[in-house]
Order: sequence, then structure tokens, then C-alpha cells
Amino acid sequence: MTQDKSKKYHDQLDFFFADDPQLLAKIMGAAPEVQKSMAELCDRVDNLSKIGAALSAERNLDKLLQMILEEAKQFMRADAGTLYMTSDDERHLNFAIVQTDSLHIRMGGVSGNPINWPPVKLYLDEGQPNHSQVSAHVGLTGEVINIPDVYFTDGFDFSGTRGFDKNTGYRSKSMLVVPMRNHENEIIGVLQIINATDPGTGQTIPFPKSDERLIISLASQAAVAITNTRLIHNLEDLFESFIRVIAAAIDEKSPYTGGHIERVAELTLMVARVMNRVDYGRYADFYLNEDELKELRIAAWLHDIGKITTPEYVVDKATKLETIFDRIHTVKARFELLKKQAMIKNLMHNATGSNLASTPPQEPLEDQLARIQDDFEFLRQMNTGGEFMSDDKKQRVREIGNRRFGYEEGEMALLSEEEIRNLCIARGTLNDKERKIINNHVVVTLKMLNKLPYPKKLRRVPEFAGGHHEKLDGTGYPNGLKDEELAPQAKIMALADIFEALTAKDRPYKKGKTLSEAMRIMGFMAKDRHIDAEIFRIFVKEKIYLDYAQTYMDPKQIDEVDAQSYV
Repeated sequence: MTQDKSKKYHDQLDFFFADDPQLLAKIMGAAPEVQKSMAELCDRVDNLSKIGAALSAERNLDKLLQMILEEAKQFMRADAGTLYMTSDDERHLNFAIVQTDSLHIRMGGVSGNPINWPPVKLYLDEGQPNHSQVSAHVGLTGEVINIPDVYFTDGFDFSGTRGFDKNTGYRSKSMLVVPMRNHENEIIGVLQIINATDPGTGQTIPFPKSDERLIISLASQAAVAITNTRLIHNLEDLFESFIRVIAAAIDEKSPYTGGHIERVAELTLMVARVMNRVDYGRYADFYLNEDELKELRIAAWLHDIGKITTPEYVVDKATKLETIFDRIHTVKARFELLKKQAMIKNLMHNATGSNLASTPPQEPLEDQLARIQDDFEFLRQMNTGGEFMSDDKKQRVREIGNRRFGYEEGEMALLSEEEIRNLCIARGTLNDKERKIINNHVVVTLKMLNKLPYPKKLRRVPEFAGGHHEKLDGTGYPNGLKDEELAPQAKIMALADIFEALTAKDRPYKKGKTLSEAMRIMGFMAKDRHIDAEIFRIFVKEKIYLDYAQTYMDPKQIDEVDAQSYV
């Protein structure tokens, strides 16, 4: 051995046997060939441990599968290999990764080159096990197959291998095929590596029998890593599916809220991704990695989960008098009764020789009916929510409501006090009590979300979801948080929530605002520190509002926006 190699072997042996000086001394006193063999074995065990650790750390399934084959080839000094994965119905082996170093072939995984080959059948069309193909045989039996030369062996059909060689000029020779068993002893795939290479001569040699146990160990570690990664992905898919089921439940309860949730989630991510790349302003250093973006997306999908407890008549309150039904129809019935009473009184007065009506009507019947209808039409208009209601209109509602009319059991006011209060709602359709019920959905959202056991990467979901109604000046709810207490993610979601609500075209109680109207309102809110002015500036400057509008707004709503006035 050269001096450098001798030192390398000694260092390796020192590392492995440092805790057993007597054994180390015996190995060091052995022949150089023994030292070399022991050092190489220790090196391979060390590499196997490192490979196992690397496989356990990888969570991207495509990267993991590619890493398994690459590490197996390197570990066994092989030129080529194929990784097969057992299909869900356990009837086929699907090609996952194919590599041949000397031909520069990279297929599957993250290579960008898809594998379009048909899968290997584990069972033939007649239902018989397929033992003619070596990969299928190993996938069925769990047997390790070590073939010195595939051109000179019996028992397996290598016509496919020969066809590949003929088309590429390659010469497949030695082959080692190993099952991948997970912790439940299930065969989840097959690892097939080809053409072991002598490190000294570069010639193709058979795979050493002594290495079979090591590659079996590597295949088992790989199978466990794949199973764990799949389990993590499955749990993540389950969690995300659960979130969407909840959103669907809210959707069934209120299609307006359901659409709102999805759009807010999309807009939130649109803003966050743009903020990731901007290099100016307060958020020049802001950046969310993929895990943080996922955390924000989940928070956005869950931000209105508390509305699942909100009564439908509040969530979908289309008019001021709506509860289980729109009470304007009951009011209309009273006005129809007023009309009939006026008509009866007029008929009685006009009856020849009748003394039933001693007091003549103060105005012609036509005028009476017109006034009654005009009053009802006014109430019907006031029943529709708006942005502002003047004091004189509120006074007229009270005057109409306090007018009394007779019925079988006596007299009553035309409108109840509760109906008057609702019709005098200055903005929107919700009264103070109902608005508290709506606002309480954030408290319920926080209660619900805080009860979930989040993994570390999702631990701030309740914070972001529960902060979407907070304002920078501290006047928001439920906790009255201020600018410095709010995470950028919560501020992003607050902006998305408001913009979606302003422009939504499917609300029952109002029509969606035009783009210019919505942006003007957002601009005022930024000045009043109800939303983050810097995030709004990015929203405008990067034309996020326009990208969103073109996807989610009615074309009739999209008008010209004076963007310069907001940046």
C-alpha cells in the first residue's frame, strides 16, 4: 500500500475501533491486506449509515426515489440501475427511476424526463404469477437475485434488456435485483442495479456476494424512508382534504362564504408570492419559504372556519328585514290591508243613503292608494342594504312605522320597534346584535384552531387566521392588536379578505364594486391604518389587483384604475 492509502486506512480503523484499543491493536498488527479489507468494510458501513441518514431527511418523494437509486449505484460501484415501485393494487411494478451513467441517461424523479414504458406485470393475464421477468419475480418472492451475466443465464426472460442494449449499444452484464421491504415486511418496490465496476481496472465485474447483505440493508432503509415520506404526504393530504371538507360544509351552508374562503386563500398566496420577490420598501427582506407559504395557505383556508357556527340567516342576510324569510313580505301584507281598508271606507262613504261612514275621506281614494304604495316602495328600498342612510330617511321610516291601523283585535303600529331598527340600519343589512354574531366567528375560529395539535411548521396557523380582522390602529377585533403586534402574514390576509369582500359578485345583499371603487376604498383604509399601507402599495404597484380581477371578477366590474394615486 502507498503511504497515503495506508494513512487513510489507519484513520478509518482508528475511528471505528477507538473504544476498543485491544482489538484495534490486533488489527493494526495484522497483514496489510487484512487492514485494507477491514478499513474498506468499515468505510462501506460508514457510507451505509450516512446514506440512511440522508434518506431519512428527504421529504420530497421524487428526490428521495432518485437518491435511493443513485446512492445504491454509488455504494455498489454500479453503472446503471432501475427503481420500480409496486402499484397500489399490487398488480404491477411501475418504473420510477432509470439511470445509466455511461450513456448519460436520467429518467424519472426530478430529471424532467418522464418514463413512458409500460409497467412490469406481477401477474399475467391468466392470473398466474409472473416469474419470467426478474424484477417481477423479486417483487413477488422477496428473493435476492445476483446474476454475473444476463446473457448467460437461464430462468428469466431478458429480451427487454437485450432490446435496450441493441438500441443503445450498451452491454448489460452483471445484475443485482433486491426487494425493498418496509417496516411491515411488505415489498413496496424493487431495486435493480446493473454492471458492477472494478474500481482499479474499470471493467465490469459480478456483484460480490459479500455485498448482498449491505445492499439488502440499504434497500430496507430506502423502503422505510419511502413509507415514512408517503405517510407524511398522506397525512398532509388528509389534513388538507379535511380543510377543504370544512370549507365545503360552509359552502353548503352559504355558497357566498364558501366562494369567499377559496378566493381569499388564492389572493393571499398571490400577494405573498409577489412580496417574496420585491426588493423595495419595508418588506424588501420579507421572504416565505415553501413551508411558510403552505402554513399561510392553510391559515387562509381556515380563516372563516368559525362561521360554521354562525346562523344561516345572519351569514346570508340579504336584506335588513330578513331572518328565516324576508319580512318585507309581511310588511307588504299590512300595506295591502291598509289599501283594502281605504277602499272599504270609500265604498261605505259613497253608498247611497248609507250612514255607515259619517266622516268623509280627507283625500281621494286614488291619492290614498298612491301614498300607501309610495310608502311601501320606500320601505322596500330601505330594506336593501347600502353604504349610507341619511337621517331624514330614518325619520321617514319611523313615521311610517308608527302609523297605526285597525285589525280584528284592535289597533297596532304598522311596523314593530324591531322592524324599525332593522330598516334604519345605516350600512349593510346587519343590526348591532347580528354584527356581533358575525364578528364572533373570529373568536370561534381561534377557539377551534387552538385545539388542533399542529406540527412545528404549522404552529402559527391560528395566529394568522385569527388576525384577519385586526387593524393596524388597534381598532380591529377580536384582540385589538396593533401594527407591531401583527405578523405580515395576518396583514396580507386582512387585505385579501377586504378586497375580496368589496369585489365579490355573488353576495346576496350587494353587488360587487367596480375595480376603481374597491381600490378607492382600500386607499382610504390604508391612510386610516386599517390595512397595511406598504402591502397595499405592493398590491397596486405590482398590479396584483388586476391579476386577481381578470380571474375572479366580472368583466363589467373591471374599469380603469388610477394606480399612480396609490403608490
